[in-house]
Amino acid sequence: MKLKNAVVFVTGANRGLGRAFAQAALVAGAAKVYAAARDPASIDIAGVVPIALDVTDAAQVAAAAAQCTDVTLLINNAGISRQGRLLADDGIAAARAELETNFFGPWLLARAFAPVLWGNGGGAVLNVLSVLSWVTLPGVATYSASKAAAWSLSNGLRNELKAQGTQVTSLHVGYMDTDMTRGLDAPKASPTDVARLALEGVEAGAFEVLADDLSRQVKQSLSTPAPAYAG
Repeated sequence: MKLKNAVVFVTGANRGLGRAFAQAALVAGAAKVYAAARDPASIDIAGVVPIALDVTDAAQVAAAAAQCTDVTLLINNAGISRQGRLLADDGIAAARAELETNFFGPWLLARAFAPVLWGNGGGAVLNVLSVLSWVTLPGVATYSASKAAAWSLSNGLRNELKAQGTQVTSLHVGYMDTDMTRGLDAPKASPTDVARLALEGVEAGAFEVLADDLSRQVKQSLSTPAPAYAG
């Protein structure tokens, strides 16, 4: 699909990558950009339409889909990390919170907006995943589990939405310069660059976008005798 004259709906658009997506969509010529966040007053991007949305609230998701009936590209960007360890006392609670936002949230949005996208010619869904969809690090093991689930969700949605002509693209990226990686001493990608690459991938019809060297290296390792997830 083409971004020019598209109508784009971005979750978690008040900061970080979500904010960069909203701005990049405008630069690419989108006719309208809905910028969704729990607090729409936190949206400070000129030219967008703020939408109140908690992606874990099914009623709010349904209301957003009923209100925004012209959407042609859904960007499931909202995500959280509780930095949980699997065997920690709070590990299960951390995982439940992350799954609600990172897995069930995109699922709710895709289900609610599928008829909207179909009615507008098919369109596309872009799901923001992570290199941690494929590899687990000790301090973010529960987050990794939620992103692995979201990768499987994306692949399943691609199969189920194919018949109505809706494209599903998954974005994988390693470290990005956002609040989630604040204090981490590592090379970080720019959210602006990642958003641009992801939207270029959507326009090209890609089913997957690997936005940095780390994601490309990890993905390549999966079919080798020493995959990255083996440590």
